[in-house]
Amino acid sequence: MAHEQIVITTPDGHCPAHLFTPADGQGGPAIIFYMDAGGIRPTVLAMAERLANAGYVVLLPDTYYRYGAYGPFDPKEVFKGDFRAILGPLMATTGNAKAAADIDAYIGYLDQRSEVHGQRIGAVGFCMGGGMAIASAGARPERFAAVASFHGGNLATDAADSPHRAASVLQAELYIAAAENDGSYPPEMAERFEKALSDAGVTYRSETYPAKHGWMKPDFPVYDEKAAEHGWKQMLAFFARTLTRN
Repeated sequence: MAHEQIVITTPDGHCPAHLFTPADGQGGPAIIFYMDAGGIRPTVLAMAERLANAGYVVLLPDTYYRYGAYGPFDPKEVFKGDFRAILGPLMATTGNAKAAADIDAYIGYLDQRSEVHGQRIGAVGFCMGGGMAIASAGARPERFAAVASFHGGNLATDAADSPHRAASVLQAELYIAAAENDGSYPPEMAERFEKALSDAGVTYRSETYPAKHGWMKPDFPVYDEKAAEHGWKQMLAFFARTLTRN
């Protein structure tokens, strides 16, 4: 696995990012990895590396770049206190609309990389990153073949940039992994989101995990190893089926 730290110029400035390529040096399809609210930190880097080692070129942008320098945070410490006071100012600088605005810059960078196989790419997002991944696929639908969201929140709200509003233009297949008793994605919201997808003819599969919001992240206090490994199995099978390797 090769790891590069890069900077991508976007309409709003300069976005630090990490690029991971497969260990065999053969390259592979591209996947954009949208981080959770905890930001860039060792666990997120390790997850992106694991995805790259499965045969993908993984772009991990720091979606907090508009805020400036921060952290890295230890989620277990952050969640002991008022995490909204700590992470809220950073979260306020990003969101679904801003992710969509940045997607041309990310795709433009990937198009210059010889390691990337195929024109159509994938995306995976965690927590707030789930909505960003879907919104980004809606901004450039012709370029996305697959999007996975793990414990993504606020996927169908009244906000102008709510991810469910992208359903009518999505060309990507979706995998939606939800958590039980998740206040950011309650059953009525899931129903609204899935109805939007079904009405638009989007191919998708949803799965509710017997785990808490954030279960995929090893540095979260709610990390569930069994559920996380099932999530990895589903994610890798999903991308292997939907992304072209040549």
